[in-house]
Amino acid sequence: MKRILKINFCDFWGDFKKEDNLFLNLLKPYYDVEISNNPDVLFYSCYSFEHLKYKCHKIFYTGENVRPNFMECDFSLSFDFDDYQNRNLRLPLFRWHHVEWLFERKEFQKIKSSKTKFCCIVVSNENARERNDFFKKLNGYKKVDSGGRAFNNIGYYVDDKLAFLKDYKFVIAFENSCYPGYTSEKIIHPMFRNSLPVYWGNPKIGNDFNTKSFINVHDYQSFDAVIEEIVRIDSSDDVYHQYIEQPWFSNNKMLDELELNYLSEKLFNAIESFDKVKPVSKIFFNGFYQAVNKQKKRILSRLLGKQHWYC
Repeated sequence: MKRILKINFCDFWGDFKKEDNLFLNLLKPYYDVEISNNPDVLFYSCYSFEHLKYKCHKIFYTGENVRPNFMECDFSLSFDFDDYQNRNLRLPLFRWHHVEWLFERKEFQKIKSSKTKFCCIVVSNENARERNDFFKKLNGYKKVDSGGRAFNNIGYYVDDKLAFLKDYKFVIAFENSCYPGYTSEKIIHPMFRNSLPVYWGNPKIGNDFNTKSFINVHDYQSFDAVIEEIVRIDSSDDVYHQYIEQPWFSNNKMLDELELNYLSEKLFNAIESFDKVKPVSKIFFNGFYQAVNKQKKRILSRLLGKQHWYC
């Protein structure tokens, strides 16, 4: 019989489902998992401070570009390549999606005939300077349809992003910020619809995906050079075909360390190691630090007008 593991979740994004999520799927091969208000292990994110109420072992996860704080958590699942002395497992946000769809064979003529529009973007955050600058520059060459709340120029807000993307040859897929390893869902959404992502964010994106299959802004000296390449692709079916024929992943294979079996085993090993150590939340100094840090973030959030996880 499997060992019973009591877990709970808090401080996640709004539509996070406690009863159906990636963490549960990773744990089920090893444990009989129970959702409990008195958990052995708490999974928490960065969107609030409810985790401070718990004194059990804690695992931190975030969809934002922030670093794990090991004065608040015992282990982390993050974008970071660094394992922080075996306390962190890399689990980028794009891995929450059905990336298996990206291994399907691409048919150029079928894709080409479906791409009746030039380029689009669907974002709501207007505070990403690099993305804003690039959108304005590319829009100067040819209109870029913006379907989000930022720079909306189509007269309505897009409800179904994937359905909206399917007609577009290019999609601006810039992250909110830049950091090695920080790869969200932004790059795979256009891939799901066989649109070419114009990607910026993770300078090591080639570790995750085949950079010959999309436009990696980090490979160019300037935004002007990126736009020259977009014009070249847009003007030549032969060049466009060279991109489309490439698999999204190098050798059409995902990294072994992002396979679910690998992630599941590593998470199991981390949780099993908790039996040998005291939760960081029960160390007096850490508890004092967490209370002070909570107030600090609240104050900075109000002063800077930003969400507290950026402070």
